[in-house]
Amino acid sequence: MGWLTDQPNIIFIFGDDYGYHDIGYHDQSVIQTPNMDQLAADGVTLNNYYVQPMCTPTRGTMMSGRYMIYAGLQHSVIQSCQQAGLPLEMPTIADALRAEGYATYMVGKWHIGFFSDDYVPTHRGFDSFFGYLSGGVAYYNYIECVVNSTMGVTSAAQYFACDDLMANYDTATEEEMEGFLCGFDLYNNETVAWEYDGVYSTPLFTEKAIDIIKMQSEMDKPFFLYLSYQATHGPLAAPDEVVEPYADTISDENRRIYAGMTTYMDQGIGNLTNALEQYGLRDNTIIIFSNDNGGDTNSGAINWPLRGSKTTLWEGAIKGIGWVNSPLLQKTGTINNGLMHVSDWFPTLVGLAGGDASQYTLDGFDIWDSISNDEDSPREEILINIDPMNLLRGEDSDISDWDSRMSAAIRVGDWKLITGDPGAGAWTAPPEDSDLESITDPDPKDKNTWLFNIADDPNEQTDLSDSNQDKVAELMDKLTAYNATMVPPNYPPNDLNCDPAKYDGVWTPWV
Repeated sequence: MGWLTDQPNIIFIFGDDYGYHDIGYHDQSVIQTPNMDQLAADGVTLNNYYVQPMCTPTRGTMMSGRYMIYAGLQHSVIQSCQQAGLPLEMPTIADALRAEGYATYMVGKWHIGFFSDDYVPTHRGFDSFFGYLSGGVAYYNYIECVVNSTMGVTSAAQYFACDDLMANYDTATEEEMEGFLCGFDLYNNETVAWEYDGVYSTPLFTEKAIDIIKMQSEMDKPFFLYLSYQATHGPLAAPDEVVEPYADTISDENRRIYAGMTTYMDQGIGNLTNALEQYGLRDNTIIIFSNDNGGDTNSGAINWPLRGSKTTLWEGAIKGIGWVNSPLLQKTGTINNGLMHVSDWFPTLVGLAGGDASQYTLDGFDIWDSISNDEDSPREEILINIDPMNLLRGEDSDISDWDSRMSAAIRVGDWKLITGDPGAGAWTAPPEDSDLESITDPDPKDKNTWLFNIADDPNEQTDLSDSNQDKVAELMDKLTAYNATMVPPNYPPNDLNCDPAKYDGVWTPWV
């Protein structure tokens, strides 16, 4: 790393629920992302990069460099009324970079716990925070609604009912609001930012990020900016100006709105990059982009040709969109096929800052030499997840000590093993392409073991588990070893003391 004469500025950008198909450089998507396409083409595209199936696990993994089986966050996502969060004993990447002399800023979505003041961003290493604490708010009014229940589970019907209520909260009747807890969720540091009610979030978050860049141009200190866009998470909403250009190419209304949301995010990233140029920070800044999980195919996103959707163990949920752009890269215009995982950002960024990542307990690897110099990735395997709270599926295969009924997945080299319930395994085609047809999940409901060679079969069409029992047993033994070190899931019942009605209509730490 000796070629870095100064500590580089680092900007890490998350796109939320962003479909694998829906960036321009993947399969010639009709969704326009010219800024990201150019940044990826001029930088390094990460073609074998993995995230987690859902928001909280990916964000917790990125922030800590740990697999979430060690944080108790391996099941689902944190609900807004749960007393759960990324454990305080796990330093965040913001903590680590601050220790190396960085100014640290966050803009956008948090979603790794806020039940107590100790868990909010300004207590987890960030000098400032502008954004929301929960998992998903409406884009204009920043209302988050959850089911009024002591259960920690929300059905699909309730989930979409929440989305509708959030988007139409100002005109909702008492009858429509019955059974839900709703409140405002937008903060400037720890002050409620009521004044932005009615301002669409994507350009607002971009504006706040650019304000930070402008401020930093006058400071003699490196910075870390974590820009966690709300786009393209539901509830679907976007201004007509970015939706109407898709009227002739996308007939599906949800898909068309989603496309507009994506375009707005791409424009924001372009504006952010221009601001770096304007304020003289471009040459010493590294920009990293990642989605947090695959797209939700029920909300306009498409992961084609990958199998599955957000929340599943299929590639459509976990194969990430990732790229890196910076004048500091040694080799640019490359596609990197090294195996990488979202946990790798923690040690990589610490290394870029000149720190010693070995002082932290991590599951990630420093992948900068692989990204910048096109060297081999140090990573050989990824624990995708083990979730003991998911319902057991089928009969135990008795191939190894591992219980094949338990929901889990692991990638080792080119091989990927899935056991238990992987979630819906359909291939959802982009509806605007009449030459492609969606494929329904072909597997019986009691099947619980799959083995794929991802290098040969990236779309998981040919299960090789029956003909490769030794490989299945080998990967199951690895799951058994991980399982022996796992902490129990922290997924408590909802605490209705969270009710925003008790706090002037605001989601806020309540413990």
